[in-house]
Amino acid sequence: MSASDFRDIVVRGDAGKAERLFRAAVSAFCSLPRPSRREVAQLDDLTLPLIELVSVEARRYVAAALSECLIAPPGLLGRLADDRVDVAAPLLVRSPLLGDVDLIALIGKHGLPHARAIARRPQLNPTIAQLIRALEASAAAAAQASPESTEAPAPASEQRSAEETRQRLRAMMREELDARRPRADDFDPDPALFGKLRDTALTGNDLMFQTALADALGMSVEAVRAIARLPGYSSLLAALRALDLGEEQAFLIAAAVSPTQFPHPETIRMFIERYRALDRAIAVERVRGWKLEMVATWIQRNGAAARASGSASGTAAAKRAGAR
Repeated sequence: MSASDFRDIVVRGDAGKAERLFRAAVSAFCSLPRPSRREVAQLDDLTLPLIELVSVEARRYVAAALSECLIAPPGLLGRLADDRVDVAAPLLVRSPLLGDVDLIALIGKHGLPHARAIARRPQLNPTIAQLIRALEASAAAAAQASPESTEAPAPASEQRSAEETRQRLRAMMREELDARRPRADDFDPDPALFGKLRDTALTGNDLMFQTALADALGMSVEAVRAIARLPGYSSLLAALRALDLGEEQAFLIAAAVSPTQFPHPETIRMFIERYRALDRAIAVERVRGWKLEMVATWIQRNGAAARASGSASGTAAAKRAGAR
């Protein structure tokens, strides 16, 4: 009996069976001394459709079990690291499979809760540690900012330091992304992925579809929404190609999201031809570029917010001094 057979039995059964299978499958995997690529793929195939059916406690248990593994299913690992922080924390703190770019992307998507867990990692990259300290300071400044505040604006040296941190982060991400040339398994297929994207696209609710696509790509909804606003469907085509959807699946989703793009058969033929001609490695590289821009934009916005907070505090202080 295959992993798909087990999964189908559980999905048709009760949630308790799903939970027991979810835990047992990961426990058995973690006991393997050297899992094969086939075993890694099988665990992803088995667990990803179950992850929506199991409890927070089960996801937390599995995240803790996988946090010590040197080999783990990338799809399951990514979903758990992207989960709420009390689930993701063991992976954020200990997993050797999360690289610097992964950590920066998670901070960019989730903010301080994930950042604080990542700060506990041993031998954390000093640049990421400095980013987290800057986030903590920015949050503290924003919390304290009020019309009654008498704090002075951040010194120019601190502003320069924040900008230098952002520049180092961008450079570090570019270096690691260049080192990690796109591979066919950068986005391992999720058996339930097409169904999620199709169902949300067919609702006609853009936000629901963009949320599902953001989860699939490992990006923020805000970043995906900005991409979706670009004219034409080339960005959506690249995203679906990076996710390795079949051409019929990709067209169904594109037609549901943007029906006016396909008014006659010739436009459908052009879409299929473009989709076939787009090399998946190029599509994956484009998605990586979006992630880099997402994090860079988030870092810039955070720095601007911190400077604005400091400026507002300084203005309030000056007014109070003038009044006296």
